[in-house]
Amino acid sequence: MNKRYDKAYFDKWYRDPRHRVGSRTRLLREIGFVVAATEQLLERPLRSVLDVGAGEGRWQPLLQELRPGSRYAGVEPSEYAVARWGTRRNLRHGDLDSLDTLGLDAPFDLVVCADVLHYLPTPALRSAMQQLAPLVGGVAYLPTFAAEDDIDGDRVEFQRRRAASYRAIHREAGLVPVGLHLYVTKPRARELAALERFK
Repeated sequence: MNKRYDKAYFDKWYRDPRHRVGSRTRLLREIGFVVAATEQLLERPLRSVLDVGAGEGRWQPLLQELRPGSRYAGVEPSEYAVARWGTRRNLRHGDLDSLDTLGLDAPFDLVVCADVLHYLPTPALRSAMQQLAPLVGGVAYLPTFAAEDDIDGDRVEFQRRRAASYRAIHREAGLVPVGLHLYVTKPRARELAALERFK
């Protein structure tokens, strides 16, 4: 089944009280945490964010509240979302397979790919991670559900992969976990204390 990321999809999962998967308060808390963690690891204020699978670009206005003047680029495959929000929230049409064709001004202090990877078949996931990792100048935030997790929300095309499989694929791409869905590149990991990173 191929999903349609149209207005009805976003209305259901982000606005309909019977189905929505998070509130603005929850999103603000998540963004605040990720920005703080990125700045802790970079030891300076956040300057740039790439959001892949950005949806309607909900991170953009909240990031601007937290870090006015920071640069945000969103990449989204939904024609609806890009037509509706593209100009206002700097969204461009694309996906994980097309990152190298979009003229992105990389690297980025923070690369976000939230709730996307668990929908990709394994070959597409491996390819996506190889494209995503070189764009990470600081931290990658990759919240993903594994087979061991109970999930709420959209289960259509969900790939039931074990956490160990994700860890191996991220490692192949050169990303080192530092906890709570955060990853850094191997060179940056070598700058961290032993207990700040996972082996």
